[in-house]
Amino acid sequence: MATLEGGCLCRAVRYNVAAEPVMQAVCHCKNCQRQAGSGWSMIMGVPAAALSVIGEVKTFEDHGESGGAVLRQFCPNCGSPLFSRVSAAPDLVFIKAGTLDDTSAFTPQMQFWTDSKQHWVEIAGVPGVARNPG
Repeated sequence: MATLEGGCLCRAVRYNVAAEPVMQAVCHCKNCQRQAGSGWSMIMGVPAAALSVIGEVKTFEDHGESGGAVLRQFCPNCGSPLFSRVSAAPDLVFIKAGTLDDTSAFTPQMQFWTDSKQHWVEIAGVPGVARNPG
């Protein structure tokens, strides 16, 4: 098993994960679009216990459609979004896959919130669900 490593743009926050990802997906929800400043967010779910972080992150508490907390963590210096922690999956951390040092490990298996995806986005061969997965 390879260790996943990554960090923010200014390198003030670094992380590594000593576990295989549980899931890899693209989220098209409006809040992920706003946080990423893009049409989607590339996320990789990993066991929370396997994540080590060096440096301080700032947390913004957002809420999902269910009303559950979505803790969006980012570098307070450069603003790079790094992690999301959701109350519905307390044992997972969702890494923003664009912050990986080697993004070739990322291959999305699913798309979420396709009902709010940008009209110009088409990810061939990746199944999607209109909102949250079951």
